[in-house]
Amino acid sequence: MKLRAGTRKSPLAMAQTMMILNMIKAAFPECDVEIVTFTTKGDRQLDRPLDKIGGKGVFVTEIEQALQSGAIDFAVHSAKDLPVVLGEGLEISGVSPRGNYRDMLVTKKGVSFGTSDVFTVGTGSQRRRGGFAKLYPNAKFADIRGNVGTRLKKLSDGLYDGIILCAAGTERLGLSLEEYEVKEFEPWELLPAPCQAIIAVECAKGSKAADIISRISHGETMLRFQAEREVIKVLGADCTVPVGAYSEIKGDRIELAISDGQGHFANGCGDTHRISELVKELTEKL
Repeated sequence: MKLRAGTRKSPLAMAQTMMILNMIKAAFPECDVEIVTFTTKGDRQLDRPLDKIGGKGVFVTEIEQALQSGAIDFAVHSAKDLPVVLGEGLEISGVSPRGNYRDMLVTKKGVSFGTSDVFTVGTGSQRRRGGFAKLYPNAKFADIRGNVGTRLKKLSDGLYDGIILCAAGTERLGLSLEEYEVKEFEPWELLPAPCQAIIAVECAKGSKAADIISRISHGETMLRFQAEREVIKVLGADCTVPVGAYSEIKGDRIELAISDGQGHFANGCGDTHRISELVKELTEKL
């Protein structure tokens, strides 16, 4: 059986796609998967912040159109880049095990900053800016776009004093950060973006690809994905709304922490079969 996988061309997108292909091969060795790459609007327009060029959909729209037309059988996405509403007839059929979800501050070797220091941090995320400013009240922020390697080069070139990255990205790329100083933040310090470090696979509903992907999906991560996506939906959030969310599964219970654009925070625990009720309860506390 042959399947066509759609993905962006960036090194991280390709690395994540290979992770999914390896999962497919392990479960369905007879499957032959061809990779079809796309250059999305978000990849083409690197000189403007995401919220100025259309939000999260700028990384997804062209790929979803290819799915709907049958040009590809499934698409591999960074789950945090997915828009609130998927394309008509499409679904997230499966996810990979969650990677290292932590945000981290990367600075040059030998350089570190205290909570009272004034320094410039490269990030285009309003969520990261809001959360980081609580930890470092005197920090200044500047927009940054481009792939992980490009951002690290800009840091090395002195365009920023530090940059904020997701740990999973550098780990999946196999990048060594030995020449930098790295400080990882736990969720209670800097709440991640909803679904951060989860790889999501999108398919046409009812398709053969959807059946295959659902069989390799990581069950615990899918529950976490669904809970954090529900937060986005209930709050009506996209990349212009700095929402944070992080969940963990403990037995048949799910622990969930969320924050909104005003910096309000709520957390709680509920049954994994009643995720919607838990999200509703927590969002009403914000």
